Amino acid sequence: MNRVFAAQLAGLPVFGPDGESIGKARDLVVGLRLDQQPPRVLGLVVVLSTRRRVFVPMLRVTSIEPNAVTLATGSVNMRQFHQRPNEVLVLGQLIDAHAALRETGARVSVVDAAIEPQRTRDWVLAKLAVRERTGRLGLTRRRSSLQVLPWGDVSGLSLTDLTGQSPQGAAQLLMLFDTMRAVDIAATVRDLPTKRKHEVADSMDDERLADVLEELPEDDQKELLQHLSEERAADILEAMNPDDAADLLAEFAPADQSRLLELMEPEESEPVKRLLAYSSDTAGGLMTPEPVVLTPDATVAEALAHIRNADLPTALATMVFVCRPPQATPTGRYVGVVHFQRLLREPPAEMIAAAVDSDLPALSPSASLPEVTRYFAAYNLACGPVVDPQDHLLGAVTVDDLLDHLLPEDWRETGLRDTTDNEEVERA
Repeated sequence: MNRVFAAQLAGLPVFGPDGESIGKARDLVVGLRLDQQPPRVLGLVVVLSTRRRVFVPMLRVTSIEPNAVTLATGSVNMRQFHQRPNEVLVLGQLIDAHAALRETGARVSVVDAAIEPQRTRDWVLAKLAVRERTGRLGLTRRRSSLQVLPWGDVSGLSLTDLTGQSPQGAAQLLMLFDTMRAVDIAATVRDLPTKRKHEVADSMDDERLADVLEELPEDDQKELLQHLSEERAADILEAMNPDDAADLLAEFAPADQSRLLELMEPEESEPVKRLLAYSSDTAGGLMTPEPVVLTPDATVAEALAHIRNADLPTALATMVFVCRPPQATPTGRYVGVVHFQRLLREPPAEMIAAAVDSDLPALSPSASLPEVTRYFAAYNLACGPVVDPQDHLLGAVTVDDLLDHLLPEDWRETGLRDTTDNEEVERA
């Protein structure tokens, strides 16, 4: 559906990819902004059969139909939903809220809200259905006509108005960060006072904070993660790339590592545990366990669809790994790789088995950092396979992971400078 009203969504059954029942949609969670742009929908509040309310990120929602919501996975985080700063519940707080029309100043009440998908795969709260209020008591006129207006045409729906919370500058920073890359946000966050750093971390949604943490030096990563509750720290680790999560957890004492891994969902913690078994300066410690893996009978069209995924890191999109089932790492027998340029030259209906490069040597998980460096230089690669002695693909090393370990430890502090207006940041 291209537009979904919150009132339609409430109570819809929520299913996993195989049709398994998850629960029922109860509410939408949005992150309010300080400007007039539509708020981003962060996720759904879903009520399980046990009456527990849990949060499902919007990126896990594959479709919203008139009779059901379908998720990309049947596994959901079972922790109780807790509303965070800078979050608003659409049905719980936005509906029936008093507001005004920007153009005329007429007083209105919000009676419904519509969300719409964007090209970026995000959903935004794009439209509001409002009715005029009148009289000394400000009652809604039941016979007044319903208007469906763009979000920016209605005022008086700030975080303070709806929740009683004051943005206190952190929200101003979040607004500035909205159009910045994660690496530039990290450069700004690094220079903030500790108190403001914590306010920003508390107000960011999990996915965004995970992206920013991946760009921070290890000491800053650890300090921010320690500031969070253990439950939220586990959520952030789940949202990080497994290799980055493993590098960060390696900075913690074994007891703290174990506690955080226990709090993570098993399907998220398992690849991180495997990475922690390797030294950080080996191919096994550098690799990501989530490259694009397909079986030999997949078509070129399927392979291209996988590497077009906007969430796939650029280096991983340069290569498709071909293996016998199972496709999850460690896979079945490793067959070889297909380079993305070869895919562009092949007919879409052709099976990728015909385009496999089986001559490219693979890295051993115990290969040292100098060995990995020579390997990338020799074969001019952006990404390379890591295969165990039993011929199972364990993961892939990317050139950016390699550079992280080749550069001086303080390169993040000295190598990149934030391009944001410093005066504006300090004022926030």
